[in-house]
Amino acid sequence: MIRFNCDYSEGAHERILKRLAETNLEQTPGYGEDHYCAEAAELIRKACGAPDAAVHFLVGGTQANLTVIAAALRPHQGAVGAQTAHIHCHETGSIEATGHKVLPLPSADGKINAAQVKELYESHIHDESFEHTVQPGMVYISHPTELGTIYTKQELKELHAVCRECGMYLFVDGARLAYALEAEGNDVELTDLAANCDVFYIGGTKVGALFGEAVVIMNNQLKKDFRYMIKQRGGMLAKGRLLGLQFAELFKDGLYREMGRHADRLAGEIRSACADRGYPLYVPNTTNQIFPVIPDAVLESWKDKYTYTYQCRVDSEHSAVCFCTSWATKPEDVKALADDIRNS
Repeated sequence: MIRFNCDYSEGAHERILKRLAETNLEQTPGYGEDHYCAEAAELIRKACGAPDAAVHFLVGGTQANLTVIAAALRPHQGAVGAQTAHIHCHETGSIEATGHKVLPLPSADGKINAAQVKELYESHIHDESFEHTVQPGMVYISHPTELGTIYTKQELKELHAVCRECGMYLFVDGARLAYALEAEGNDVELTDLAANCDVFYIGGTKVGALFGEAVVIMNNQLKKDFRYMIKQRGGMLAKGRLLGLQFAELFKDGLYREMGRHADRLAGEIRSACADRGYPLYVPNTTNQIFPVIPDAVLESWKDKYTYTYQCRVDSEHSAVCFCTSWATKPEDVKALADDIRNS
């Protein structure tokens, strides 16, 4: 079975495993107060062009999302996001469990825009009963989105501007950030993220780490007491050096970007095969997730050979699915799938 259902099927990049083995018996302070975490944080600050950024390491994406949102919002506030947002659809109500409502906006491609945010905010403050409804306190976006699409620098700037105008934070989920950074047509660099949001995180779990996400806080208001929130939400890893060591390795010699480039290139080969066969894309994008619309009979014939993620039924005979490549996807596996697509 060849797995194309996600980008976290494999373990970790060999360089990370080598460093973990080499340092296994070293004794270091716990809870992220070791020199590996300090080194990784400095490498990230340098890559982001943000010497004053606060960098914290957590284990997973859902944990990062709920910790950041719980830390940022007051009890009466909620987080605005696309209807397809991870915090809305794939986190088992974790945000609601922290006491905050997710305020979804319609989206066909996984993205939201500044005009939508402004309209939602205006609708709230001009409601004569506004104090009886949840106040929007943060905008949450993913880059890339759950549908593999990416924001432009201009879109990011506009969202940041409207958030400042309306007194909201802008939080960018970067669980698959490497695949956005290396995507064809991307014009958003780490420095742009640092300059145009209040907090974001750099995903490691889906990009070559065993586990781990690096939360980068730009807004000084959010920096205070954040480690208290990490501990309270169960995110303060006793052996925190395992996180720092991995991110230190990811941010040396361009490894993080290299892994994103690998996955995007192979995804492009699958996308080309779909185009050659005439299979349309449910949502066009240039990252590591491909969403073709394929006849159900063809999908049935592949059930013992490939795994993928079901997206939705398009009509009585076709379904949209997602094929996902990763930092570790083998070119020969992609060739096999591409050949089967063209010959289907």
